[in-house]
Amino acid sequence: MTRIGFAFNQKPDPAAFETSRRGAGASSSPGIDCSEHPSPSIDQFAEWDSPETIDAVESALSAYGEVIRLEATLDFPEKLRAARPDIVFNIAEGLNGRNRESHVPAICEFLGVPYTGSDPFTLTLCLDKARAKEALAYNQVPTPRFVVIRTVAQIRSALDRLTYPVFVKPVHEGSSKGITEANYCRTPTDLMVRASELLAEYDQPVIAEEFLPGAEFTCGILGNGDKARVLPLVAINFGALPAGAVPIYGFEAKWIWDVPENPLQIFECPAKIDLPLQRWIERVTLDAYNVTGCRDWARIDVRIDSAGVPNVIEINPLPGILPNPEENSCLPKAARAAGIGYDELIQSCLLAGAERCGLALSRRHSSVAA
Repeated sequence: MTRIGFAFNQKPDPAAFETSRRGAGASSSPGIDCSEHPSPSIDQFAEWDSPETIDAVESALSAYGEVIRLEATLDFPEKLRAARPDIVFNIAEGLNGRNRESHVPAICEFLGVPYTGSDPFTLTLCLDKARAKEALAYNQVPTPRFVVIRTVAQIRSALDRLTYPVFVKPVHEGSSKGITEANYCRTPTDLMVRASELLAEYDQPVIAEEFLPGAEFTCGILGNGDKARVLPLVAINFGALPAGAVPIYGFEAKWIWDVPENPLQIFECPAKIDLPLQRWIERVTLDAYNVTGCRDWARIDVRIDSAGVPNVIEINPLPGILPNPEENSCLPKAARAAGIGYDELIQSCLLAGAERCGLALSRRHSSVAA
């Protein structure tokens, strides 16, 4: 029977998180030793997955073999060697450092274990927003003009290099960490203030890019090479945001305004746009996917500039995969619009990775228990 290692990071439970914020020592959550991170920020674990998502992924994977959970904690290398999986299904985001998303695949490569998803280089490249945009620009994939601010002293030299409004964000974060309405800078003074705050809070460089005025889309991709395909486009409906909100899908929209008792109707899928624009966005999306070396699946954010040109904003080779259709999770939503259920979405990534690695997988049964 095929042995499928399942690498993930689990969000700490709320009680343990509050304990860790007070510096009370190790957490009872299996996902993190809070004694090593005594002062986590409010969004530090935003990229990690909930128990519900982890259970749903395991259930989907179990159709193709025995699933061995390999939580990406400090003992991950030992667990991986002991488990001896045929392939690892990786959704682990890591916690610390600019290379954190590459830790699990790098360990898999060191031990010679096949794995799904992008390789360590691509994961590190795409997490670094500036380096990813450099790669895109060099390969003539449209992306907004930007500058990188590494120190407070560099802010002043950046003030006049872009056309306002400008949007700023930490260079090495995902899941809208550090991306709030305050990052929308209408004037050089706004940029000076907000860039200084982000440099201090996140202890990493800040990227400032020209804010594009047009519509925004998020684009899911499945597969590799000639088999890679863009799923139905998801349009961001900024009209669903509270009155006066900045037209961005940031931290507030993802984690504060969108609540189960009052879900934010912010997505439209398939996007209601004309076919030429749809094809243009798909082409730009696939170009970005290939230029950065993404594999098996990804989600790419695109925004239209003042000339009507689709620009790549960000590339997410570890896309969010919330299983509940009532929750706003773009890749599963796009898959459903294409007639692909949640289990099939997860299995598509597994099968794409297995084929790429030369592994033949077969179903062990036709239905998966909940």
